[in-house]
Amino acid sequence: GWYAFSDCSSLTSIIIPNGITSIGRGAFGNCSNLINILIPDNVKEIGEAAFYGCSSLTNVEIGKGVASIGNNAFENCNSLASITLSDNITDIGEAAFYGCSNLTNIEIGNCITSIGNQAFENCTGLTSITIPDSVTSIVSGAFENCHSLTNIIIPDSVKSLGGSAFADCSALISITIPDSVTSIGNSAFD
Repeated sequence: GWYAFSDCSSLTSIIIPNGITSIGRGAFGNCSNLINILIPDNVKEIGEAAFYGCSSLTNVEIGKGVASIGNNAFENCNSLASITLSDNITDIGEAAFYGCSNLTNIEIGNCITSIGNQAFENCTGLTSITIPDSVTSIVSGAFENCHSLTNIIIPDSVKSLGGSAFADCSALISITIPDSVTSIGNSAFD
């Protein structure tokens, strides 16, 4: 349920039973000593702010059944270094990984159609990302303040780049924008 284990600062690991199909809003929010989490294949949804502020979280294994990652789901998980998003995930919510400053690598599955506003904003350690062909737009602030991002290839499927999508990506030296892009928002690369 909502906020089920929120603020359990002594919790270091959790095993989610196979009967769970959804991780509710704020379920593990601010569990500041939670280090590992294995999300089983039968979980379909990671709710809003489910792991918000889990500052010690280093390892997350997301099961293949997850289709949606809610808004702010992993926001400010400062110790998270890498994450793989399976091909079944279609939606990454707003600010889902906002402020994950140690996140250096993200593997996004081939079915992602929507990356929410500010989804990876302030992921200052992010050095590379591969955007799959299933994505049609990169919205406002999606990768804003990703200071370590050096290059990016935008696939031919993308039609628009939102405002501030790559703003303040100060290390960005190469970007490939395909002919399919018909709209670039204000300050997209400012």
